[in-house]
Order: sequence, then structure tokens, then C-alpha cells
Amino acid sequence: MAYLREPLIILAFGSRLRQVRKERKMSQEELAHLAGIAVSQVGRIERGVLNPSISTLFAIARALEVEPKELFDFKEKLIRKSPDQKKKK
Repeated sequence: MAYLREPLIILAFGSRLRQVRKERKMSQEELAHLAGIAVSQVGRIERGVLNPSISTLFAIARALEVEPKELFDFKEKLIRKSPDQKKKK
């Protein structure tokens, strides 16, 4: 089974995470501490370099005091559909 990676989604998620963190006036250091992850990990996630695990995503959401789904509230146009996912005519 091939590893599936969607760079545009990972970038959009990171951008949304940064937006939510800043709305809560929280530093990367504070978020990392509350979520129990490394500061460098927060930075890599926000830059779209790191694809976080589900457990990390939930730890981050808990630290931000938001529902995990709020971190996925980004523009749908950023998610490019592959040719086999497009609607068939």
C-alpha cells in the first residue's frame, strides 16, 4: 500500500492551524507545551512540512480548546481533486 500524501491539504491545514492559534493569541511555544509536542513540530505542521497524526491533531485541538473539525475549516478550493475524483459527465 502506497503512502498517501496530499501537499495542498497539508499546507491548508497548517495555515488554518496558524490562524486559529493566532486568534487565540497563543505562541507556538505555548501551544507546544499544552499539546505535549515539540515547538519545532508545531512550526513544521504550520509550514506544511509535517503531516500530523490523528492523536497529535486531537492534542493540538484540545490545547487550543477547539473541536478538531475547526482546524479543517479552510477553503475548499485549496483541495485539488484528482482526475478520478472529478464528477463524471
